[in-house]
Amino acid sequence: MNTVATWLHNARSIALPQSMLPGIVAIGMALQYEGFSVGFALVALFGVMAAHLGMNLADDYFDYQIGSGEKRVRMASEGMRARIAKYPYLSSGEASLKELKMAIVSFLGVSMVAGAVIVYGRGTFPLYIALVGAFLGISYSGWPFRLAYHGLGELVVGLMFGPLLMIGVQYAACGVLDARILLTSTAMGLLVTNILYSHSVLDRQADARMDKTTLALLLDKRGAILFASAVFNFLPFVLILMGTVLGMLHPAYLAVFLVFPIAVYLWRSLKDFVDGMHTDIVLKPWMGPMGNFPAYRKAGIDWFMLRWLLARNLMSFFGLILLVVSVVLKICTSF
Repeated sequence: MNTVATWLHNARSIALPQSMLPGIVAIGMALQYEGFSVGFALVALFGVMAAHLGMNLADDYFDYQIGSGEKRVRMASEGMRARIAKYPYLSSGEASLKELKMAIVSFLGVSMVAGAVIVYGRGTFPLYIALVGAFLGISYSGWPFRLAYHGLGELVVGLMFGPLLMIGVQYAACGVLDARILLTSTAMGLLVTNILYSHSVLDRQADARMDKTTLALLLDKRGAILFASAVFNFLPFVLILMGTVLGMLHPAYLAVFLVFPIAVYLWRSLKDFVDGMHTDIVLKPWMGPMGNFPAYRKAGIDWFMLRWLLARNLMSFFGLILLVVSVVLKICTSF
């Protein structure tokens, strides 16, 4: 089992929008600067992609060491409502631990080469960001810190795929750090956090059985859990509004409010879940792409996939709007 396509699948390449879109948005916002380089922008984006895939596989490796996937299978067999898909390629014997280690080294090696190119062209500032990102990425589920098991995993990922990633990519693309990228990267980081946090709310019981303290478990109380969900869903819109009011962002960026209904629906849906209300799932076109939902229903994971996909779509649409606005503004100012 050593094909690139197979390992891209094992590394959960389906989750790449969580890192690729913030990176592309950062490139879009870097277009206005004279020092913009297409080459450095693409190298940085490719390095981010490789690092993301490598870290996903590293997460599988660390979780495999403690048998988290097998624990979830046992809990599901006992009737607990929990997702059980976790490193199936290892559990089934399709891949060995040695092959997994080689894949991790390969992906992270590619990201290091890309990083070296950026440091050569832009100086050491991107290196510091990469080092912080690498530390947080390994420490997410790796020893000795295992941040994901102490209620910090969701916030760490939001920091990595929001401010750290977007600031690093913009700097690689144009050599400039400005206040606009700090604002938009924080908004995007909150929405990336929202994806994982929604996951942790849905998997709260299963995570508790595994002695994994997610942010949802750390908050514990219903009110605190729902308040945090409101922060992750709604604060990004507040930040963009504040940016326009203060003159940091063009009013056109307020177009992100087109996807505000998704944030409202997701928050209400999580509230129903926390309150134990199992309402019928009715998909609407404005929710965005929902994958093969009939298959999710058949597998009994529609309750999870609805909320996870809503969180993913919210982040994706929000980022795409930021990107389109940035490109259009660049085009308009070029004439």
